[in-house]
Amino acid sequence: MIDPEFWHNKWASNSIGFHLEDVNPLLVQYWPSTKPTREDKVFVPLCGKSEDLVWLATKHEDVQGVELSNIAVRAFFAEHFYTPMVMPINGHTELFQFDELSIYVGDYFSAPIKPVDIVYDRAALVAMPAEMREQYIARLKNLLNPGARILLVTLDYQQDEMVGPPFSVPESEVMHHFSEFKVTKLYRDEANETHPKIAKQGLTRFAEEVYLIEA
Repeated sequence: MIDPEFWHNKWASNSIGFHLEDVNPLLVQYWPSTKPTREDKVFVPLCGKSEDLVWLATKHEDVQGVELSNIAVRAFFAEHFYTPMVMPINGHTELFQFDELSIYVGDYFSAPIKPVDIVYDRAALVAMPAEMREQYIARLKNLLNPGARILLVTLDYQQDEMVGPPFSVPESEVMHHFSEFKVTKLYRDEANETHPKIAKQGLTRFAEEVYLIEA
């Protein structure tokens, strides 16, 4: 199991190779597959300081995120020149709120996230080691309103060839975890021999996948 200190140290040392400087093009391309409406409540688990939050907030009136690192959340608001209201929720959680955005700084498993209609998971499930994924998904399912949708981005590689995170979550595991849902694979990008994960780390395969999961 990955200790919370692992992620605190990543942000403290600015070792954030997982952070994208721009909006994820996969979000832009496949968000319409969720059939979103402006009124749909959106949740982004383990959101970091993602630019995706800003993009989603232009399209929805209620976007929630949760992030373990106070450094990441303060950086997000500072970099966008937003001045959020900051409210202590309990001894372990703070809520940063600005217009459509509500970001909880604290533990995903205990933050008081409100039920939602759409989840966008680019960096959460793949950040969880295998022994934590069942618990992560159980919590996620408890946050879903009837008819909710999940846009899930995963990675597929030979796990014994590279130490995560990010971890490999192959299609068979996605189907297992969401067996009671309708699962549609929307995309698979198979890396070629010039990709750094293949060329430099010598992986047998490396692919990014996108799923639409419908309750």
